[in-house]
Amino acid sequence: MVLEHAVIDVTPGREAEFEAAFASASANISGSPGCRAVRLRRCIETPARYLLLVEWERLEDHTETFRQSPSFQRWRQGVGELFAAAPAVEHYAEPA
Repeated sequence: MVLEHAVIDVTPGREAEFEAAFASASANISGSPGCRAVRLRRCIETPARYLLLVEWERLEDHTETFRQSPSFQRWRQGVGELFAAAPAVEHYAEPA
């Protein structure tokens, strides 16, 4: 299992819009092959910052299958205009 960790900064004042858009667009991630779970958390100290955690079966399920799919395009169309900057994305695996 691979854990995608994405820090998303949205335009301040548009947090409610982002949360509504995410609720609608998140099905594009959760319905993607290899996706096990999707969680979104809002930062307490920086309210316009969110942490997106997605569990994938394999790294390629995110970097190839999802990122190159129409579902990714729909996801970005749904939430992308609310981003203050490009999300910082990293992937994590359980230690050997």
